[in-house]
Amino acid sequence: MCGICQCFTLIPHVLYPKPHNPLAVFWLDDDDLSFPPPEQADEDGLLAVGTDLRPERVLEAYRSGVFPWFEDDGHFFWFSPDPRAVLFPADLKVHKSMRSVFNQQKFSYTFDLHFKAVMEACASTRRPGQAGTWITPAFVDAYVRLHQMGYARSVEVWEADRLVGGLYGILIGKVFFGESMFSTVPNASKAGFIRFVQELERKGVAMIDCQQDTEHLQSLGSRAISRFDFLQLLERHGIVPT
Repeated sequence: MCGICQCFTLIPHVLYPKPHNPLAVFWLDDDDLSFPPPEQADEDGLLAVGTDLRPERVLEAYRSGVFPWFEDDGHFFWFSPDPRAVLFPADLKVHKSMRSVFNQQKFSYTFDLHFKAVMEACASTRRPGQAGTWITPAFVDAYVRLHQMGYARSVEVWEADRLVGGLYGILIGKVFFGESMFSTVPNASKAGFIRFVQELERKGVAMIDCQQDTEHLQSLGSRAISRFDFLQLLERHGIVPT
């Protein structure tokens, strides 16, 4: 997840994919939703390039251990990194400083009420060294549609009546695939993440895909596992390609 917006994304939010030889990249067939084996991803995790973010393709990607990150001139880049960062709800760490935030009831929380606003805030939050955002209008449109279909979920963090933090991702069965989070005041993103993980655990979610194992996520309890183990866990929890 991404400094005052801690992003789930595997490659830091302030970076963009390095140029790739188009002849060495797998190009997705517009008429075929399947992805190549994740093991074919390059050292940066790039697996394939395609031209659409239709809901069926996005869901097939997550079921295959793949996710979209970055758009360039109508082309979408699909990644499957190794290792992969995950958090199991039982491993969630709530440090003393954050317990104080909850005890003081500094924030209030809602779920799935302002999904698009959370995405747009993730896209517009300025970050050091970042000239733009990977969350383009095409991504917003695609994930809003997935939200309307019941797959894309969000938590909103409020300070009085002001939206100061939040995160969003995709929920399939017992796995939540985190995408991005933002905050405009200290601790809002952490509080939202903790509150959301607690809510997901209450609903039986077994694993949160954090994509990139950052220090921020490690402090909350994430760990890095191999791509092979990640794919095995998806299968164990019934998340398999169609």
